[in-house]
Amino acid sequence: MRILFAEDDPVIAGHVIEALSREGYVVDHSANGLEAWEKGDLGGYDAVILDLGLPELDGLTLLRRWRRSGNMIPVLILTARGSWMERVDGFDAGADDYLPKPFRNEELLARLKALLRRSAPAQAQPAEVGRFRHDEVRKVILFDGAPVDLSPQEYRAVVLLMADPQAVVSAYDLARHVQGRDDDSAKNAVEAMVKRIRRKTAPDAIQTRRGFGYTLGGEEA
Repeated sequence: MRILFAEDDPVIAGHVIEALSREGYVVDHSANGLEAWEKGDLGGYDAVILDLGLPELDGLTLLRRWRRSGNMIPVLILTARGSWMERVDGFDAGADDYLPKPFRNEELLARLKALLRRSAPAQAQPAEVGRFRHDEVRKVILFDGAPVDLSPQEYRAVVLLMADPQAVVSAYDLARHVQGRDDDSAKNAVEAMVKRIRRKTAPDAIQTRRGFGYTLGGEEA
């Protein structure tokens, strides 16, 4: 899953990005409000972790702009401001959850996971698809009952494909959600990654729909 993280404190940003990356998230960081607002408007994120005290454009104003424009992306407010009135302001602006600083990364991760579950219940990923099984607690993919030694990117790719086994996911979308990139070389990088996953599982574990992308369902063509 791809997360937009808007935080201007480099120390906090570094710790949180590291924690999120370990959990398999692709993190896009912005250190000021204007940049975060523009990125969030472009879409492609599953959730936003938003500091209120951002330079150039404060978090509340940014959030209000998104909501007025119809952007309903899930937002977890992260701020040093802890009074009940500021929490009310955050929720009134359209926040989905609120976590005051200082905080532990474990709580941030728990709140983010809960937010993602609440915001997209229809998109809950199945635990088992065909020969694949996803152990979300241990962050492990099993194939034919045996754990597969996947890199974090390979793990995210399989989880994304499992989310809708009949869907065909383009190389561009895989690169954007799994690798956090959208450059011209992304397609070749995805092809190499899919080949590695096949070597670790089975040649037909992931099907190629030529000209469209990849899927776990249907016949290869």
